[in-house]
Amino acid sequence: MESFSTLLRTASREQHEEVRGSTFIGDLLGRKLGLDAFARYTEQLWFVYGALESGARRLAADPVAGPFVRPELFRVTALEQDLEHLRGPGWRTTVSALPATLEYAERISACARTWPAGYVAHHYTRYMGDLSGGQIIRDTAEKTWGFSRKGDGVRFYVFEEIPNPAAFKRTYCELLDALPGDELERQRVVAECKRAYGLNNRMFEALGAEFPLTA
Repeated sequence: MESFSTLLRTASREQHEEVRGSTFIGDLLGRKLGLDAFARYTEQLWFVYGALESGARRLAADPVAGPFVRPELFRVTALEQDLEHLRGPGWRTTVSALPATLEYAERISACARTWPAGYVAHHYTRYMGDLSGGQIIRDTAEKTWGFSRKGDGVRFYVFEEIPNPAAFKRTYCELLDALPGDELERQRVVAECKRAYGLNNRMFEALGAEFPLTA
């Protein structure tokens, strides 16, 4: 029988590939965009992870979502260090969320309040992506803008408390496989995972519209 972690990955592959194929991310990785675009993207992540980690504190003792609340994953402090480096000490007075980002963050918060298993779907799409494809963005940023390895500007991508990401991801998949709920609930989680990728992609589309490449 197919494990739930495998089902989640295979059932959402199309949506995942759409995110990976985002024009904005492609242009960022292709070094076609400047540091301001990278900083603007970092701003959006601050809002998304603010919602995720506020939800995590609320759900730490929850029997469904609680096992996924791992402080070594938390990214908000790192994002704030990055934003101070990218935008300066007054960054909080200028940072703003795109409407698509607000929609994304609000959906995460809604799941955290009312549906712990749905929150897990968002947790999975974000943090597992950070430990995998996110490292490509980090590498590009370091090479393109001269950030020191593990330095401010890219701290978001550095999981110092997870020395073995592959082992961590295996443990995470075991938690997914043990997620409580019947088949209908698991299908709902799959659907929420697809929705999470869709919300992320809309955020990328909004960023792409803000930073169009000129011919």
